[in-house]
Amino acid sequence: MDVFPDFGGVGGAGGLTAVIGALLTFVLIIAVLMLIICGVTWAIATANGHHGAASKARIGAWTALGAAVLAGGAVTWVNWLINLGSTL
Repeated sequence: MDVFPDFGGVGGAGGLTAVIGALLTFVLIIAVLMLIICGVTWAIATANGHHGAASKARIGAWTALGAAVLAGGAVTWVNWLINLGSTL
């Protein structure tokens, strides 16, 4: 049995796919830039003894890393679910 979702069954699905892809690109770019900025801020604040700023930069860096992992992993997870659905 070959079961696969009909992506053409919904009107405007092609446009929705393009919008989601563009949003995913923006999320990944912003997350990587945020990770770089927070990492530099964390290093400078730690070196100068500003422990409050270093703590906030560390939280920002971990948040940016989590956002990048979730955004990047979402595509893989959806593709895995589609492949799993075709084997049921």
